[in-house]
Amino acid sequence: MKLETVALAFLAATAIGGMAWVFIYPLLSGERQAEKRRASFAMPEPVRSSADRVQRSRRQQVESSLKEIEERSKKEKKRPLSSRISQAGLSWSKQKFFLISGVLGFLAFAITFLANGGLLVALALAFAAGFGVPRWLLGFLKKRREKKFLAALPDAVDVIVRGIKAGLPLFESIKVVAADAPQPLKGEFLAIIETQTIGIPLGEACARLYERMPLPEANFFGIVVAIQQKSGGNLSEALGNLSKVLRDRKKMLEKIQAMSMEAKASAAIIGSLPPVVMMLVYITTPQYIALLWTEPVGRIMLAGCVLWMSMGVLVMKKMINFDF
Repeated sequence: MKLETVALAFLAATAIGGMAWVFIYPLLSGERQAEKRRASFAMPEPVRSSADRVQRSRRQQVESSLKEIEERSKKEKKRPLSSRISQAGLSWSKQKFFLISGVLGFLAFAITFLANGGLLVALALAFAAGFGVPRWLLGFLKKRREKKFLAALPDAVDVIVRGIKAGLPLFESIKVVAADAPQPLKGEFLAIIETQTIGIPLGEACARLYERMPLPEANFFGIVVAIQQKSGGNLSEALGNLSKVLRDRKKMLEKIQAMSMEAKASAAIIGSLPPVVMMLVYITTPQYIALLWTEPVGRIMLAGCVLWMSMGVLVMKKMINFDF
């Protein structure tokens, strides 16, 4: 009986002590006040300062500008034929381009067929001359124009920076570049001036430079100007940093070209050896090499060699071309 009483008393004391530890001790020890104080420090400020609000709105404007430019560049990946013709620096219409392509294809077909080259060979050459040659010409002219643009763009950005530091507005500085810069940079900046003159904001006009000159450097210039027009900031410093980035990219491109020149020379030598040897053999003993185009087996072997050589040249070209 005594043991039961002692056990009940012990259990009752333990229960009362536990309840007191849970409910009374935090009030006496100050833990509740400490938790409230920590929570007050962890809570965000209900009222932000004006500088924080300005910085937050500027960040939102920059993010929205970048999203707009990224969405526009995604939509413009598949460019129509008229855009590719203008990017090549030509003033042709699509009808004129198709007419020239058709004439080239017809001439290639007629010359090959009249020279007893066979119907299939004539059709293949007509397709290559009518479909491949004009588009290759557009790509070649476009790349040559882009190289000239990249060579003059850093100097043009430096001129704009110096004009802004001297107190000229951005539009007037762009006019100075458009007056003195070489082609095609002069024409592109004149297009910016004409676009802004008809009522389009200057930031959007500069952002449209990427439509006519699809280069990362042109996109950088449009992004910097568009963001500055929307959110403000030190434009001369931003364009100065852009000029440094453009020159660094140019140095990197030249370094890549110098390092890949050995591989390009090897590809050129390996690719030119078979036709050179074939020509030399034809000059010395034509009846020996003529079996390649007079016999059916020789034609198959010649077609296979051309296919394999083309695949090898394309693979080597892919290996030595770097995108950065």
